[in-house]
Amino acid sequence: MKIGIIGAGNIGGNLTRRLTALGHDVSVANSRGPHTLTELAEETGATPVRVEEAARGAEVVVVTVPLKAVPDLPRGLFDEAADDVAVIDTGNYYPQQRDGRIAGIEDEGLTESRWTERHLGHPVVKAFNGTYAQDILDRHRPAGAPDRVALPVAGDDEAAKAKVRALIDELGFDTVDAGGLDDSWRQQPDTPVYGLRGGVADVRKALDEASPERPAAFRG
Repeated sequence: MKIGIIGAGNIGGNLTRRLTALGHDVSVANSRGPHTLTELAEETGATPVRVEEAARGAEVVVVTVPLKAVPDLPRGLFDEAADDVAVIDTGNYYPQQRDGRIAGIEDEGLTESRWTERHLGHPVVKAFNGTYAQDILDRHRPAGAPDRVALPVAGDDEAAKAKVRALIDELGFDTVDAGGLDDSWRQQPDTPVYGLRGGVADVRKALDEASPERPAAFRG
């Protein structure tokens, strides 16, 4: 599968490592340019590209950049992607620590991924936002393993969500359907499922226990 990854930080870098190891054709981009990704490319065999090129021909694109950087991504980012491209958003809103106050989230009550979707102009599937980056390398397990970790996946496009869930299964993790994007507040920072290293039943329970009220530490 051809996969584009926009953002080469901890999550983006480790997804590049695992997805190339699984045999996928991965293009990776960051805000600083392909010349800064030479080491990752040599390690993994991924192709370093400019952000504008990351989605070209891709069946899946992972957007894993700070939330405040989403509006700066190029317009028409997915114009040359596969017709049925699934876009994964891994983002979280950290207003006090990193992103500043975002009015659409604070005043309109948009979930983080709904806000991201509006800026990208393409449906997104929320996944990996509460995953420890190192777990992508260390905690993958074969299907049926008793200690296999499950990840929540939210999105409105059922076909895209199914594609993302299949890819996560290939990566070595179970998934739980966490509903549509307007339900994705259940997996925002400081909710019970955020950072949870549990199985399917644990994730379902944590999603059910989430409160829609955003904690003070995660409000601008």
